[in-house]
Amino acid sequence: MTLIPCGPTAAAVDVANPALAEPILIFKHSPCCFASLTAADEVEAFEAAHPEVSVRVVNVFATRALSRGLATLLQVKHQSPQAILVARGQALWTASHGGITRAALAEALARVRAEMAAELG
Repeated sequence: MTLIPCGPTAAAVDVANPALAEPILIFKHSPCCFASLTAADEVEAFEAAHPEVSVRVVNVFATRALSRGLATLLQVKHQSPQAILVARGQALWTASHGGITRAALAEALARVRAEMAAELG
């Protein structure tokens, strides 16, 4: 698995970049929560099936300010666990708890890519 833990600077640069052409997945989680562990398994399965997608992991306990800051920056309600698909500096899809499944992530990625391709003409 190549999940990339993200620190405050890297995450802020990535999500704030409006030129970011490929979607990235931010996965916010608590390492001591059963729902987060279940969601992490789903994110890992998604990442294995889509190695071209950069997956950034935010530990909501270790980097609480980053976690809350991302919610504010991306204009999404803070939740944990939470998956946020980001491109062009904005959240294009988000899910939490049981909504984080490999199928839901793959479907959201396909939809976001189709929308981005349509915008390019």
